[in-house]
Amino acid sequence: MTKKNHYVEEGFRKRRNRFITVTFLLAVFVLTLSIAMLYLGNTRYSLSVIVRVLMGEQIQGASFSIRTLRFPRMLAGIMAGMAFGMAGSTFQTMLRNPLASPDIIGITSGSSVAAVFFILVLEVNTTVASIASILAGLLVACLIYVLSRGASFSGGKMILIGIGIQAMLNAVISYLLLRANQYDVPAALRWLSGSLNGIQSKDMAGLFWTVLIFGGLLFLLGRQLKILELGEHSAITLGLRTNQTRVLLVMCAVFLIAVATSVTGPISFVAFLSGPIAGWLAGKGISTILPAGLTGAVMVLLADIIGQYAFDTRFPVGIITGILGAPYLIYLLIRMNKSGGAA
Repeated sequence: MTKKNHYVEEGFRKRRNRFITVTFLLAVFVLTLSIAMLYLGNTRYSLSVIVRVLMGEQIQGASFSIRTLRFPRMLAGIMAGMAFGMAGSTFQTMLRNPLASPDIIGITSGSSVAAVFFILVLEVNTTVASIASILAGLLVACLIYVLSRGASFSGGKMILIGIGIQAMLNAVISYLLLRANQYDVPAALRWLSGSLNGIQSKDMAGLFWTVLIFGGLLFLLGRQLKILELGEHSAITLGLRTNQTRVLLVMCAVFLIAVATSVTGPISFVAFLSGPIAGWLAGKGISTILPAGLTGAVMVLLADIIGQYAFDTRFPVGIITGILGAPYLIYLLIRMNKSGGAA
């Protein structure tokens, strides 16, 4: 083995060990926050009681609080956080731009418009509104992708088109809220703020399987995603079928975003922040899809605990993540402006 090969293998081993360590610590953090969400509340139960209830034992008071209220809320926080984090990291890596997050380029807004329209105008049940929001998110994503193709795919064009479509969709949401019956508006606003309130076990099956299937596909496509990050010409030179790979990645990420949004609403900035944080923690050279998903879960769980128990008034999780994400967006825009557009 030459000295050069030794250094290459040593560098790869260090990056892999760092990736494994960070992923493990993030998983432990998610588990700790999950236990905290099951423990905290108006009545606090011991860990042994929580375990007994989750194992199926009926305990008066505790069974309803833990199994019906707290456990679905905790599970929704984990699954939605992972969905937003993995999807956001996928778009940011594929388009090589930290601004290329689904909640920045309009995909989340597409789901939001459909849900608000069905809630306020058609006054249908939440199941129908959820299905409509999923289909609308997919439709908007396809529209953005088709408009950005042209002679060849352009990530910058996709971001600009997405930002424009997002502005238009946000205007539609504002119009629907202004024209709606004032008694229906609070329900729509609660959904738009991004919240884990009122989540039930029956709402979780679709989100769970979506994260398991499409999140798993994104994890398996991590190597191809890193090749795409090198640029179109380099990826083609390395033998990657860029168009097919990009379509598959986009579809997986959009399904994650659309289904998660249909359950919890558009939780602000989780998709935007998870990828950069995971990249900073896990380092470069290895796909950060899984760490980004765990980072998203940590953000949602932690923000929900803060929103529920840190203030006199209880705030939806999306309010807290919005407060955390807005300063980073401003910082990122200033940094890109100083560097002439390079993040």
